[in-house]
Amino acid sequence: MAGGGSQGEKATAASFERARRAMVMEQIAARGVVDPRVLGAMAAVPRHAFVDPSLHDVAYDDRPLPIGFEQTISQPYMVARATELAQPKPRDRALEVGAGCGYQAAVLGELCNRVFAVEIIPELAARARRTLAELGYSNVVVDSFDGAAGWAEHAPFDVILVSAGAPRVPPLLVDQLADGGRMVIPIGPPHEQELALIRRHGDAYETSYDTRCRYVDLQGRFGVGGSPPEA
Repeated sequence: MAGGGSQGEKATAASFERARRAMVMEQIAARGVVDPRVLGAMAAVPRHAFVDPSLHDVAYDDRPLPIGFEQTISQPYMVARATELAQPKPRDRALEVGAGCGYQAAVLGELCNRVFAVEIIPELAARARRTLAELGYSNVVVDSFDGAAGWAEHAPFDVILVSAGAPRVPPLLVDQLADGGRMVIPIGPPHEQELALIRRHGDAYETSYDTRCRYVDLQGRFGVGGSPPEA
């Protein structure tokens, strides 16, 4: 039947849409995120679809939420700020490391041509893949392995966004930036991280720091507890 969906379903969808608009205006734009494309993407991606139904009532609160396996979906403001720092463009190829449930990958999917997302926990990768497919993000590919070494098969990337905190910049990851590419990664010990923005200019890299943050720990060889690379 045309215009399918019960009145209750339509009311719920409208409620989520209002909550999403309020999230963008009150939690993101009000805190200084100004890129209209980023604000539009945050308004378009249904955050509630990436969390358990028991958390739908708080899906648009400005806080991380549990997604299982001691992982979280990031705070909306941090997703927006990290995305704005990365300056994604419509023709860009993007890599996300630490995809979790797929929310940040969906935001990048709204802004980039192709997105490659890596999640080290297979169950979360499968969930992210399923949710993204249900929402129609055909330009996002999700796989499960140690993404701290990047995804050489699809490199170089215009944007690399790491959605987990690392004690140092993974060297194999930053090498996969295209010339002119941008990587955003939370750097520092647990509870004392800062969002770092790394820009590649030929063989040189420029690093600046933005807001303090607290992400879950990056797992894998170059993550928290991993061995630093040998000189």
